[in-house]
Amino acid sequence: MRPIRRAPHRRLGALCTALSLFAGGGAAVVGLQLATAPAAMAVDNGIDLAPQMGFNNWNSTHCGSQFNEAMVKGIADLFVSKGLKAAGYQYVNLDDCWALPNRDAAGNLVADPVRFPDGIKALADYVHAKGLKFGLYSSAGTHTCDVQGFPGGLGHEQQDADLWASWGVDYLKYDNCNNQGVDAQSRYKAMGDALKKTGRPILYSICEWGSTQPWSWAPSVGNSWRTTGDISDNWQSMIAIAHANQGLSTYAQPGAWNDPDMLEVGNGGMTGTEYQTHFSLWSEMAAPLMIGTDLRTAQQQTFDILTNTDVIAVDQDPLGKQGSVVSSANGLVVMSKPLADGSRAVTLTNEGSYDATVSTTVQTLGIGGASSYRVKDLWSKATSTTTGTLSATVPGHGTAMFKVTPSSPVPPPTGMNYVSDLPFAAQANAWGPIERDRSNGDWAAGDGRRLSIRGTSYAKGLGTNAASSVSINLGGACKNLVTDVGVDDETGGQGSVDFQVYRDDTLVADSGRVTGTSAVQHLTADLTGASTLRLVVTDAGDGTSWDHADWAGARIACGNGPAAGTHQLSDLTWSSAGNGWGPVEKDMSNGDNGLADGQTLSIRGTTYAKGLGTNAASEIVYYLGGACTSLSTTVGVDDETYGRGTVDFQIYKDATKVADSGLLTGTGPGAHLTADLTGAMELHLVVTDGGDGNNSDHADWAAPVLTC
Repeated sequence: MRPIRRAPHRRLGALCTALSLFAGGGAAVVGLQLATAPAAMAVDNGIDLAPQMGFNNWNSTHCGSQFNEAMVKGIADLFVSKGLKAAGYQYVNLDDCWALPNRDAAGNLVADPVRFPDGIKALADYVHAKGLKFGLYSSAGTHTCDVQGFPGGLGHEQQDADLWASWGVDYLKYDNCNNQGVDAQSRYKAMGDALKKTGRPILYSICEWGSTQPWSWAPSVGNSWRTTGDISDNWQSMIAIAHANQGLSTYAQPGAWNDPDMLEVGNGGMTGTEYQTHFSLWSEMAAPLMIGTDLRTAQQQTFDILTNTDVIAVDQDPLGKQGSVVSSANGLVVMSKPLADGSRAVTLTNEGSYDATVSTTVQTLGIGGASSYRVKDLWSKATSTTTGTLSATVPGHGTAMFKVTPSSPVPPPTGMNYVSDLPFAAQANAWGPIERDRSNGDWAAGDGRRLSIRGTSYAKGLGTNAASSVSINLGGACKNLVTDVGVDDETGGQGSVDFQVYRDDTLVADSGRVTGTSAVQHLTADLTGASTLRLVVTDAGDGTSWDHADWAGARIACGNGPAAGTHQLSDLTWSSAGNGWGPVEKDMSNGDNGLADGQTLSIRGTTYAKGLGTNAASEIVYYLGGACTSLSTTVGVDDETYGRGTVDFQIYKDATKVADSGLLTGTGPGAHLTADLTGAMELHLVVTDGGDGNNSDHADWAAPVLTC
C-alpha cells in the first residue's frame, strides 16, 4: 500500500519481474513454476483455508481524522446488522496511523490516544464480542509508509508480535516501506516466525507489492501476498491490477492466496457496472475480499454487491483454485474457475466501452463431454441450460458471471491433472473427510498439515485414512497415473497400509504393505480406456489406527497430444507459460512489458521467422500425451539486448532434464539443442538467469520444431 519506493520498469529486463496475463493463441499465461523445483507449500498455520474476508479502512480514510475508534466500532456493528457477517466477512482491521510516532520507554508500540482512547485491546474485545475478528497493520521496515513516520516492525518482530497477541489481534497486514534494503524474504519470514511463536493464530497478510515475486516464496511464509502496487478507485487501475494478478493462478492454494489489493467497491470512483466487474473478478481469482469503503455511508447498491452470496461462494470454494484466463481477444476476456463440485465459475468481461457479445464453449472452459449443462447467472439469478455454448451481451466495462454445471460427470481436461484438483465421483474415509492437498489430520475438514512422507513434503495430493476409497470419472479419456505413496509423517512412524489403483474393476497397481517407517514408494498405472479411476487404501490387516495414507503429487495424463508430423512450437497452444518480464511472445522477441511489442527474433545477426521470445526466469509447458519423439531448436540471447544478458536454456522431458545449453551471453554465439522426448507426457522449456539476475535476459527459442 502507499507510495511505492521502487525502481521504474526498464525496457531491457526489469529489476521487478512479473508474470503476464496475456498469451498468444488464446491461452492464458499462468504462474511460473520451474521443473527443477517443487511448488511452494502453503503456510502450515491452519488459518483461513479460504481467502480472507473483512474490512480495512485505508481506501476510504487513509490517515484522516475519521479513522478512529467510533468508526471501527460502527463497522463492526454494520457487519452484523447488514448481513456482512452472515455472508462470510470476519475481519475488522486497522491500517496505518493507528499508533503514536514513537515507541514507549520499553520499546513497545503505543496506540494513538486521540484516535483510540480506550486502547487497542478494548477495541479488539468489542469486535470479538460481535463474533468477529480483529486486525492490525505494520511494516517490515524501520517505519510504516505514511509520511508521519510511525514505527515499523524491523528489528522488533517478536516484541511486536507478543504485544499484538496480548491485545487479541487475529490478523496482521505487513507492508514494505523503509525496509533499509534488507532482503524481503528474511524480513517477512522473521515476522512470520514471530507470529507463530506467540501461540495465537494470526493471519499473516504479506504486503510486499510483488517486488520480489513473492508468489515464489511467500506461500510457505504467509496466508496471502500482494502481487501488485496499490489499487486506486478507477477503472484503469482496477483492470490493470486484475491483468497482473490473472497470470499467477497456479500459485493460489488453500491457505495461501494471491492478493491483488483491497476492494474499492462503493468509494465512488467507478460505476456500479465497474464495481460489479471488480467484485466478480476478485472472486473469480480467489482473492481476499477486504472491503475498503466506509460502510456507515454506503449506498444499498454497495451492500448488494458485497453480499452476493453466489459470487462469494465462488471466492470461498473449498477446492481453492484461482480462475484462469481461457480466452482474451479485442478486450473480451473469459475466465474459468474449477469448483469442488465439478462445476465451473465463468466470467465474461467486456473491457471495451460499448456493449459487446462475449462467448465461450464448455470445451474451452474445460468441462466438455456432458449432453447438457445447467447455467446460473450469479448476478441476475436467472437459470437456463445449454448444450455447449455460453454467451452474453455485456455492457462496456461489465462482467457477466455464471456457474456452469454438467448434467453428468465429464472427463478431466486435456493435459496433466492433479487428482486433488478433480471432482470426486465417490469417496469414503475411515477417519474424517479425505483432504485435498493436506494430510488426513483429525476428524474435521481442513485440519491436516502439509503432506509429508519420510521428510519429503508435497504441495499436492490427497490425505486419507484407511480404509478409504476415492473414485474419479475419466470417461475413457486418460492415459496414466503417477503418484508417490506412503504413511504421513504426522503419525510419528505408526500405521500400516496398502495402496491400490483400480482401472474400473481391474487392479493395475499395488504398493504392498507400507508402514509409517517405510520409504516413499512411486506408483504408475495404465488407465487407457478407463471409465473410472479408483484409489483404494486398505489397513494391511492390522486395524486402522494411525493409518494416515498419502497419495502425494498424484497426477493423471488425459487427452491426446499434438497430431502426427512436425510442428513449430509457436503454432501450438501451450499448457502454461511464465515469464520474468512481460508475456512470452510468439514469433517475436520478448520486447517490453506489453503483448506483441517485440521485434523479429535475432541471435548474432541471424533472424528467425518462428520461435518464442522470453525473459529469464521463464518456463513454457506443452502437453505431449506421449505422442512426440524429439525437439530441435536454436537458442540464444536476442540481439535487442545490445550484447547484455546471461541465460541458460534447459529442456525437460516430464521431470527429467534432457538438454542444457550451459551459460550463454549476449555477446557469445547461440547454441543448437536437440532433445529426445519419446514417451513424454509434458515438455518443459526453462530459461534461468545464469546466476546474475535477469536484467536484459531476453532469451529466444528460435525455430523450435517438435516431431510427433
